[in-house]
Amino acid sequence: MMDMNPYRQTGPGSMPQYYYYPMSQQPSGAPGAGFPPVGAGASPTGMPMAPTPPASTPGMLPAEESYIENILRLNLGKMATLYMTYENNSEWNAKIFRGILEAAGRDHIIISDPKTGMRYLLLMVNLDYITFDEPLQYTYPFR
Repeated sequence: MMDMNPYRQTGPGSMPQYYYYPMSQQPSGAPGAGFPPVGAGASPTGMPMAPTPPASTPGMLPAEESYIENILRLNLGKMATLYMTYENNSEWNAKIFRGILEAAGRDHIIISDPKTGMRYLLLMVNLDYITFDEPLQYTYPFR
């Protein structure tokens, strides 16, 4: 039986055999001739590209970005009550924080207590849920 493996070594210390295929030649004319323009739904390689998402509207989440941190960012400055759980804590395993929502990241939330001025950096991993005293800004473009 004949071995058709192009990576097979033919002897001790020899290099594997690789096969190279010739590239087709560039069409004559201006550089890039024969290729559709980048903005015409194709990449410079000629492969189809995914449509670009529409520009973001202020106060509106992009279709695939209804993550908690994005919802919270739409509601910065609002009073929030955060219910947090801390496993294996001997003093307390659940705690409630109340404050003005200042910032939200992928893994954290920052609130400030308006009475004391104390700021809290809270981890999303401990977050159970959040309540607000006023309506939320959450406009999601359902299709």
